[in-house]
Amino acid sequence: MLTRRHFVISAAALFSPPISRVAWAGPTSDRSKWSTWDAQVTPADYDPATSNPWGFHRRFLPQRVEANAGLIPGDIHVDAVARYLYHIGDDGTAMRYGVAIARGNLYEPGTYSIRRKAKWPVWTPTAAMIERDPDLYQQHAEGVNAGPKNPLGSRALYLYVGNRDTYLRIHGTPSPKSIGGRASSGCVRMAMVHINGLYEQVSTGSTAYLYPPEDQISAKS
Repeated sequence: MLTRRHFVISAAALFSPPISRVAWAGPTSDRSKWSTWDAQVTPADYDPATSNPWGFHRRFLPQRVEANAGLIPGDIHVDAVARYLYHIGDDGTAMRYGVAIARGNLYEPGTYSIRRKAKWPVWTPTAAMIERDPDLYQQHAEGVNAGPKNPLGSRALYLYVGNRDTYLRIHGTPSPKSIGGRASSGCVRMAMVHINGLYEQVSTGSTAYLYPPEDQISAKS
């Protein structure tokens, strides 16, 4: 028979506050470390035109070049064949940088709007990335804190179509040896110190044009 004492104990168990748990707030970016991280990824006595501790081909170092006529200042154009990114200036020139693009069929040519910018961004792999390559991405499913080893590196430009985030980025990379090649899961990679310089010149609302790579051009010809 249930006594009043049993009832009181049972009721207390039913209606007592739940055991508190520390909620996972997701990956974070510690602003107090941004300056330290910037210094960490910037070569000593850095000169954009000549500093090359990564051993790039010289053509992938930042250079100011003549821009094609009619291009809109502020926009970005990615030549996926040559592995160049051009940021159009207002004086008929452009800054050219070496980049890496996505491997296989993961690169998505198109016209995008840069709707967001972030310094020392956090990163979380998409569900599609985890499904496609669980051995590589499942371990990061909860996200990765910002820092020099984060896959988005020191800066990121977020590419949208209308109001839709495409999850494509132009971003820094902790793997600068990949510049000039095909390595990412869809994004355009830059050396971190290079995108640090580009980042300050790019305005949200600018357009990014990603042109087809060599295999897509040859497939259509």
